[in-house]
Amino acid sequence: MEAEVTVNGTRIVNHIHPCYELDNTTYVFMANPSVICVLVYIFLGLLSVVTICGNLLVIISIIYFKQLHTPTNYLILSLAVADLLVGVVVFPCSMAFTVTSCLYHENFICKIRDSFDVSLCTSSILNLCCISIDRYYAVCEPLTYRNTISVQVTVIMILVCWGISALIGTGIIVAGFSQGTCDEMCSADIVMANTMGPVFSFYLPAIIMLCIYLKIFLVAQKQVNSIQSTKSGATVSKMERKATKTLATVLGVFLLCLTPYFLCIVLQPLSNNPLPIPVIETLNWLTLSNSMLNPFIYAFFYSWFRSAFRMIVSGKIVKGQSSSRTILL
Repeated sequence: MEAEVTVNGTRIVNHIHPCYELDNTTYVFMANPSVICVLVYIFLGLLSVVTICGNLLVIISIIYFKQLHTPTNYLILSLAVADLLVGVVVFPCSMAFTVTSCLYHENFICKIRDSFDVSLCTSSILNLCCISIDRYYAVCEPLTYRNTISVQVTVIMILVCWGISALIGTGIIVAGFSQGTCDEMCSADIVMANTMGPVFSFYLPAIIMLCIYLKIFLVAQKQVNSIQSTKSGATVSKMERKATKTLATVLGVFLLCLTPYFLCIVLQPLSNNPLPIPVIETLNWLTLSNSMLNPFIYAFFYSWFRSAFRMIVSGKIVKGQSSSRTILL
């Protein structure tokens, strides 16, 4: 029979994580990890490497090539920096201090881990929201776009994103949040952290993005209809499919990765029947994987990035070779 332990008044079964075991009342890493544990950590390590490499390529491309120094790409650069830090900081911390282990060690180290996790992921989400706002003005207000979304406005948007993320991360350290079920009743601090944090870091940006991309899609369809008389039906159909596919990819991946976890952390402390820890762990890593996918969605789909990527990989970027700082867009 599996051993059980009580955490916050909740009985949790031992062996709920392939790499940890219960030693009396302490949840510790196995001295002799199982094959499953090794495979899990190899897989998570590969996710971290892909996240770092993908976002690093985006950062190098935008910084190096002068043609890419535009307000839109500055937002993509900020997003790539946030996602790069997720791969460098949050991935290793989440592997060392998992949701499971932090349920048993509610100490300052776990709060730091949660703070980096929440703040950097929030920064990534808010940068995605700013990119959607930029695209809105580019598609729906093309005549005033350059005056509205200037470099100065973009810098302010980036500073606001990182400022809000830092505040939310600091709030996590002060108030904390619970990913387990509370004993009888959650404290006011935990309820606040588990509701206000997700509202500002996910739900509100997600609603804004949904509304903006819906508006962009409707405007794009009108633009396609307006040029239908000058283009063939096949061309128009192709444009419609491409627009639909792009928007569906952006919103679908974002919501698929983040919605399950944020629903979980809001409802979990108030539930009498806690979700199994492996489910929480999986949802947590599904959320982090969005930082790995963002470079593919927001960069690899752009022709400028493909051109920059080919030049970087082929070694055409050489110190002092000024001609390599220009690419074909």
